[in-house]
Amino acid sequence: LRELGQHQYVGGASIVASHIRALGADCVFLSMTGEDQAAQFIGRELGMQGVETHLVADTSRPTTFKIRYMVGNQKLLRVSRLEQTSAPRAVENELCERIEKLAQTCSGIVVSDFVYGTLTARVLAAIVDAGKRHQIPLFGDLQCSSQVGSCLKFKDFSLIAPNEREARIALSDNDSGLEQLAMKLLARTRAQSLVLTLGPSGFIGYDRTGEITRSESFPALESNPVDVTGAGDALLSALAVATVAGWPFMKAAALGACVAALAVSRVGNTPIGKGEVQAFVEQTFSTTRRVTDRRAQVAHG
Repeated sequence: LRELGQHQYVGGASIVASHIRALGADCVFLSMTGEDQAAQFIGRELGMQGVETHLVADTSRPTTFKIRYMVGNQKLLRVSRLEQTSAPRAVENELCERIEKLAQTCSGIVVSDFVYGTLTARVLAAIVDAGKRHQIPLFGDLQCSSQVGSCLKFKDFSLIAPNEREARIALSDNDSGLEQLAMKLLARTRAQSLVLTLGPSGFIGYDRTGEITRSESFPALESNPVDVTGAGDALLSALAVATVAGWPFMKAAALGACVAALAVSRVGNTPIGKGEVQAFVEQTFSTTRRVTDRRAQVAHG
């Protein structure tokens, strides 16, 4: 194989911060990195995007770094350089201190956990405590494609967004239907809202109001995805931004479906700007309206 070119992107939880900022919200990013060039790249790139960045260095590990080898839009191989052990005590202490300080000026906290050691039990407890004391919503997503983790750790969050596989692993349930699976997950986590993602089939949104849980299915809006990497990150970002802005859940979920569709229409996990989203919504709505009008004319004729 001969390498023809390369492109470097921020990834992991940092791309969620990029999406949030690109959608028009102020964003503060806090994470653990190594002390290397990859960490410098993250700080530099996020700074250029206008994200306030706080990186706590652990000198015993590299910054998580993944290389994908691709031919056209086809991924051949992924090579990862990472460490999955929990953050050392000193790093934990600094993360907890910064969470408390930064939460005082935030309208919400988004937790994107790739199970690489940053989100320890103490750090998660500090996040939940900060959310309660400052009365701000918490949004949680867990990425465990090749890692071991459970979305049940996100207790009392405003929103959690696992995929079907992650939900079944967490509940040890391979047999229940999606509706029953979602109800179990809501009960176990006490989450206010749930987005259960279904890959190419889109996602189902669940929202609880008192004793009533409403659900709505959102199909994938991009029928020919180019690169599905980062669809969940884009969805989570849009849901968080819209919810903090005061949108009702189902309206926020519809926006999330649009942002996710844009994310999979390109190669690479890159931030989606609010101008792109507006243009996509206008185009999609216009197309839908034309199809609806045509059907109405045919029916009338």
